[in-house]
Amino acid sequence: MEEGADRLVVKAARLYHTHGLRQTEIATRMGISQSKISRLLQIAEESGLVRTVVAAPVHVLPELEEAIEQRFGVSEVHVVDTESDDESEILRELAVSTASILGALSMEAPTVAWTSYSRTLRATVDELLPLRIGTRVVVEMVGDLGSPDLQHDAARSTQRLASLLGADPVFLRTPGVVPTPQVAQALVGPDSYARQALGLLDDIDLALVSIGSLEPSEPLELGRNFFTSAQVKAAKKAGAVGEICLRYVDASGAPVHTDLDDLTIGVTLEQLRRAKRRCAVVGGAGKRDAIRAVLSGRWIDVLVTDRATAHHLAAADA
Repeated sequence: MEEGADRLVVKAARLYHTHGLRQTEIATRMGISQSKISRLLQIAEESGLVRTVVAAPVHVLPELEEAIEQRFGVSEVHVVDTESDDESEILRELAVSTASILGALSMEAPTVAWTSYSRTLRATVDELLPLRIGTRVVVEMVGDLGSPDLQHDAARSTQRLASLLGADPVFLRTPGVVPTPQVAQALVGPDSYARQALGLLDDIDLALVSIGSLEPSEPLELGRNFFTSAQVKAAKKAGAVGEICLRYVDASGAPVHTDLDDLTIGVTLEQLRRAKRRCAVVGGAGKRDAIRAVLSGRWIDVLVTDRATAHHLAAADA
């Protein structure tokens, strides 16, 4: 079995055999049809994963995943057994595993929204194979950020993801961060394409979200088509420890409302909360506080992360 299929088989088997959930309950929790759950349980038995206990392959860490799920009330966690502490290597391994996990999905997702500027999500798209989950549109959740090169790469990845899902791309070709609320209104008001993209965010089936620390990850730079250092310091002073899709939250996951909300063109926290399924692919030591905050606020229900970050999240004193 591929790694992504392995993960789904082990998770379904443990929920059924170890935790005593019914197949219908597992299907709801994992966002997979009941017939698919039945097939996963059959594979678990045929492959020898289920004996008197569920014997997980060495690269799957179900106890650690379940510890995080139970602590934060998140429905699904996938821990990638990364060997390196190098963030670029962690990114690559997360992308490969996430592409495999997404490839095993059987949920229907007519509207897929994603943060196209995320390095990890763009790397995931590069690894993804064609997938048919009933998607009609792939819409960008935040406007353009960073350099022209990054903006070009983001648009290319949106086009590729839409093609892999057999869907139409919907681009948000406005700046993601603007200097004043008046500029935001002037940009969006006459732009029917921008209004279409923002309107689609009212009814998201699958959201692929970004999580960031207060210091932006490369290639984003403070003040370069992004928030300034002074603006980020103001958000920190207001209690922010991280952001999800450029919306800041405090350590408990509660929204931190600042003037920056009106300077961001993209998905709102209210729209994100309404999304039927919200998945984050994120790791590395620099983002752990932000990840914990987002989990605490239950802004996501699926997390793919690295082993060291997972141990940090599961620790009693974290």
